[in-house]
Amino acid sequence: MAAISGKVAQNVFLAQCCQRNRQLDSQYRRDCFTPKKYYSPCFQGGKLAWAGMLPMQLHSLAKYQNGPENRRSVYCNAVSSTSTIPSFEKVDFRKLQNGSDIRGVAVAGVEGEPVNVTEAVTEAIAAAFSAWLLDKKRADASRRLKVSIGHDSRISAQKLQDAVSRGITRAGLDAIQYGLASTPAMFNSTITENDDFLCPVDGSIMITASHLPYNRNGFKFFTNSGGLGKGDITDILERAASIYDKFSAEGLRASEQSASASIKRVDYMSVYTSDLVKAVRKAAGNIDKPLEGFHIVVDAGNGAGGFFAVSVLEPLGAITTGSQFLEPDGLFPNHIPNPEDKAAMRAITQAVLNNKADLGIIFDTDVDRSAAVDSSGCEFNRNRLIALISAIVLEEHPGTTIVTDSVTSDGLTTFIEKKLGGKHHRFKRGYKNVIDEGIRLNSLGEESHLAIETSGHGALKENFWLDDGAYLMVKLLNKLASARVSGTGNGSKVLTDLVEGLEEAAFADEIRLKIDQNHSDLKGRSFREYGETVLKHLENTTCSNPKLLKAPVNYEGVRVSGYGGWFLLRLSLHDPVLPLNIEAPSKEDAMKLGLAVLAAVKEFSALDTSALDKFVQV
Repeated sequence: MAAISGKVAQNVFLAQCCQRNRQLDSQYRRDCFTPKKYYSPCFQGGKLAWAGMLPMQLHSLAKYQNGPENRRSVYCNAVSSTSTIPSFEKVDFRKLQNGSDIRGVAVAGVEGEPVNVTEAVTEAIAAAFSAWLLDKKRADASRRLKVSIGHDSRISAQKLQDAVSRGITRAGLDAIQYGLASTPAMFNSTITENDDFLCPVDGSIMITASHLPYNRNGFKFFTNSGGLGKGDITDILERAASIYDKFSAEGLRASEQSASASIKRVDYMSVYTSDLVKAVRKAAGNIDKPLEGFHIVVDAGNGAGGFFAVSVLEPLGAITTGSQFLEPDGLFPNHIPNPEDKAAMRAITQAVLNNKADLGIIFDTDVDRSAAVDSSGCEFNRNRLIALISAIVLEEHPGTTIVTDSVTSDGLTTFIEKKLGGKHHRFKRGYKNVIDEGIRLNSLGEESHLAIETSGHGALKENFWLDDGAYLMVKLLNKLASARVSGTGNGSKVLTDLVEGLEEAAFADEIRLKIDQNHSDLKGRSFREYGETVLKHLENTTCSNPKLLKAPVNYEGVRVSGYGGWFLLRLSLHDPVLPLNIEAPSKEDAMKLGLAVLAAVKEFSALDTSALDKFVQV
């Protein structure tokens, strides 16, 4: 990892000072919003004094500082953001778009990654969303619109939350800060009916960059219609660029002063967690503690998901000893908060086995994704998680269509259609694509109750098509609780039995083929146009090979079966990359599939096939 500069150290310190008062109690209170409880940095001769930090936070920072390349004194080379005179460097707002999200670099100090999500940029984006919202809602002048703001555990979260609040109030809307929150909770705040918590709000902003490194951050936006789409984000960024061009230092200072007096703060997470608890109790016949005696460990990866152990599982009677990394720490010192990450899955698996737990649950940073582990250490993620949730949903809605992304296995299709009696609709990569397809099918009269991606994004029709990692796990808890009440089973074996018969490939891998955008072979074309040419050539080549069979129905890239397995070559949603997914009964069969792809694409000199070359030569 690149060496951390004094600027990073200061950003870490200021953010962690706000975090140190967050105590993980039953209400998951966020006391750091009370100004009198903030801890200010002490400067001694230009050196940053680490006063008031928790030992865990000091240890986390030390992991970055104590490597061979980082053994040096840490100096602060900037003053607090609240007293900094803002600079207005040129910003290409278009580059901040990541599909239906906004993402960028918010913390300085990593070589080659200049900051492009500054407080001024953030304020412009929030003001642009507010203007967009006013246009959509067409509110009359007698009612001020309300926007809720939440964030995950990232070290830049607090300063960006304040900047978002200024942008909202600058536009004449009310800003309501939730502090540490989950992405699904932010959407729920637009549909909750509760005047005591100022709900429903008209729009919502979640400050998060999912599982990306500590120096990144970004934004997700919601109304009561759901998450905003790609076109909406493009519109907001265009508005933000125009707003940003009109900024002045004096204007930003004025918005800071006016915002500080009008921002409201609400503990909405207590409402959200209460609804999850009610859902499990209802499934168990309104028993107060339907999980009593169950031992369930949670791994939050130091993201925002620690609430699930304290405010959901424990009120339901579950034992949560052995849960780990529940405390928010934006440096993510233990592992990446990502259910697709192998190290993360090893960590929760080991926690289950070490504590002899019945079930393990793991979340990503902002809790819109999740996975699980049974008592024997068997993982429920990717195809196995889809199979498990499909089994539960198809019990409730026989024959329904299950929408997934494009990289799901042939074995999953057989399981859903032959074993469960449902229909598998394999669509495109991208959780928003998958969810929108589920909604579209229903609008056409084809019943679909589940849209889920191998990444762990899973949305249910019953839950407003929201990809909610916590709600997905509640579906598992419902099954455990109802099985116990009905006497049909006890423990996680109830869940394991549901995926019995799922055929899983012995070998699976993903190889990424990068497109050199500066290569002469592009001949002025975009990387997307070049990639489409590669795919078309592969498709034509495949048709002439009697050992390979092109998928009869396919919505993305080129999917081909052969040698007992399959491959899919497709274009990345955002990057100049062609990911190649291969599943096969053995490594030898996988290599045969890889060789078929390599033979077709090797003539494209702008395509870096070195990873595929290495794969087929092993």
